Amino acid sequence: MPTQIRFFTVKFLLICCFYASSQTIESIPKQQVQDSIEIYLSRASTAINQTKLELALSNIVRAKEIALQNQNRTYIARTNMVLAKLYRELGDLKKAEEEILDAIQVHKEKNDENMLAHSLMTYGSIATRLKKYDTAREVLLSALDLTKKNDLKPFAGPINVNIGVLELSLGNPKIAIKHFNSGLPTIESYKMHYFKAKLYTCKARAQLEVGKPDEAILTNELALQIGKEKNYTEIQSECYKLYSKIHETKEDFPTSLAYLKIHQKIKDSLFNTNKEIIAQEAGAKLNLSENNVLIEELTEENIQQQKSLKLGRLTTILSIALITILSLLTLSLYKNNNLRARANELLQNKNTELILAKENAERASAAKVQFLSTITHELRTPLYAVTGLTHLLLEESPTPNQKEHLNSLKFSGEYLLSLINNILDLNKLEANKVELENTSFNLKKRINDVLIALGKSAKDRNNKLHYEFDNAIPAKLKGDPLKVSQVLINLIGNSIKFTQNGDISIKVKLINKIDNKVFLNFKIEDNGVGISEKKQQSIFENFTQGSVQINRKFGGTGLGLSIVKNLLSLMDSEIRLESELGKGSKFLFDLKFEIFEDKSADYSEEAKKIDYNILVDKHILIVEDNKINQLITRKILEKSKIICDVADNGDIAVHKVQENTYDLILMDIHMPGISGIEATRQIREFNTEIPVIALTAVTLDDNLDEFYDNGFNDIIPKPYKTEEFFTKLHKALVKKQTTT
Repeated sequence: MPTQIRFFTVKFLLICCFYASSQTIESIPKQQVQDSIEIYLSRASTAINQTKLELALSNIVRAKEIALQNQNRTYIARTNMVLAKLYRELGDLKKAEEEILDAIQVHKEKNDENMLAHSLMTYGSIATRLKKYDTAREVLLSALDLTKKNDLKPFAGPINVNIGVLELSLGNPKIAIKHFNSGLPTIESYKMHYFKAKLYTCKARAQLEVGKPDEAILTNELALQIGKEKNYTEIQSECYKLYSKIHETKEDFPTSLAYLKIHQKIKDSLFNTNKEIIAQEAGAKLNLSENNVLIEELTEENIQQQKSLKLGRLTTILSIALITILSLLTLSLYKNNNLRARANELLQNKNTELILAKENAERASAAKVQFLSTITHELRTPLYAVTGLTHLLLEESPTPNQKEHLNSLKFSGEYLLSLINNILDLNKLEANKVELENTSFNLKKRINDVLIALGKSAKDRNNKLHYEFDNAIPAKLKGDPLKVSQVLINLIGNSIKFTQNGDISIKVKLINKIDNKVFLNFKIEDNGVGISEKKQQSIFENFTQGSVQINRKFGGTGLGLSIVKNLLSLMDSEIRLESELGKGSKFLFDLKFEIFEDKSADYSEEAKKIDYNILVDKHILIVEDNKINQLITRKILEKSKIICDVADNGDIAVHKVQENTYDLILMDIHMPGISGIEATRQIREFNTEIPVIALTAVTLDDNLDEFYDNGFNDIIPKPYKTEEFFTKLHKALVKKQTTT
């Protein structure tokens, strides 16, 4: 009984609709009728593309009413073709196949090859979804032949898209991409926005399947942009679904889940609440043959009977519709709750994994900090011996040739200290925690020192160094000379290393001068082995070299260019590379400096003003556990007629200060037994007047307050410059003498 009620209700509604329209359609000219059908079908196709299925349905119903009333089989077939697209979007593929086959039959009877090509293309997409792949291939190729035969250029693009979708379904993504690329020019030239968006979406899927997720993201972005501009909601949904899959393959699960939620939200808004209702309504209104609407076969008695039953049937239909809506809403809420529960569970699992990863990273970072703290001291202590012995040798009247070598050794020792600091603190450099110094220096002399230090290496490889320095550059600049030297040593050293029997040029030019600032361009160019275009993209990364063969042949850590990049970034600059394999390389960068007139004396100038008579016969205690460092410090002091005493550790130092009178204490920090800080704290308990200077190789960045809080008067970091050493010594002794 319910089936009979539904049949008579639908039939009655359609008959009334047709009867009402028949009063006007008969009086409308034939051309105007056809134009009206075309308008309704065009609106319906646009609505299907925008997933406005109710609007599409109403326009198809209106078009079919007019076509059936005029018994126009050509337009009935065209209506069936659009109706097949609607059924396809509703997911009723069997019904879609029935409608499109009816349309194809009429096109063949009427010999309408233009519309036949269109219908075959539509049938190809439906057959693909039905997994009738052989049928799909046959009809799509037939459609393509008709476009070539009848010069139907606009159809070629969409047909290629559907063939690409077929190949993608068959697991042939590479072939699919070829068809998508083939169809794109035609689609773009005829501004077929929907097919263009669909093409990009399917192409992105194919790119993902061939293992190109980054290209897939770019292609998918094009599809999403068109989907948003043209309000193609289904396209947007598919784009977000594909984004989710791409990020899932990259194991970026939080991002994948976020896109999946957006996709599901769109799908819910489109279908979960009204898809089945629309399907039922479409079935009721559109499952008609011409015989359903032959008004002349209805008798007056039937019409009166239908009118008397109208109210009861309408009530029944509304009741069924209400129950269906409530059921669908309940089902939708249930599905959404399940999806939300699964999403929350996935998020909880991922959060747990992230917390564990964070804790592991923090433990690793703490171990790294401890290692760097220990290794810093162990590396700086022998460097103190190198710089100290170099100073002593320079004081012993060396020959001019020896003096040049010793100056080079001294410069190299200072650079090595800076290099060790930068390598050990590479993570600090990358985290922008390294601070720039701002002192005066002579850039021309600084580069000369670099070239002297690297001269032997260049000579060993039979390379010639060419140095051009713009004379317009001021003599004294303000900046960080050690970091400038480190950049130049790395770049020039790199050129020397990868050049044999060649030329290396170093050019420094003045670009501009504004007020007290100068802008300089640095260029280091060689004619060595060069760098391939592929490796130029990664050569500035940590531990990266041109190739394994280069590493074996030339050695090195691969840190030099990484440090250069980070140092220049710290100085608001960037490195530029121009290179060709086998023809050499060119490194360029720009730096900004202040023009500096040194009105206040530096340690070199201060050292010249020292009254060394004050130092004579002063009694100084050297607290140092390293025998070589003891010897060096003692020799330096005794040259100025200072009386020295030595304590090998902190306990001995405290005992000696209790039993003897000293004018000053030089205190090391890391020693066996108690540390220098603890020893100073104990000395301050019974002697608050004696100056105590920390002579240490520890990193001072974070420890200054700790030194002063525990009783130190000053700090001299090792390895030190002799001028700084005597300046601070003289200052402390003069202050003590004045206080006394």
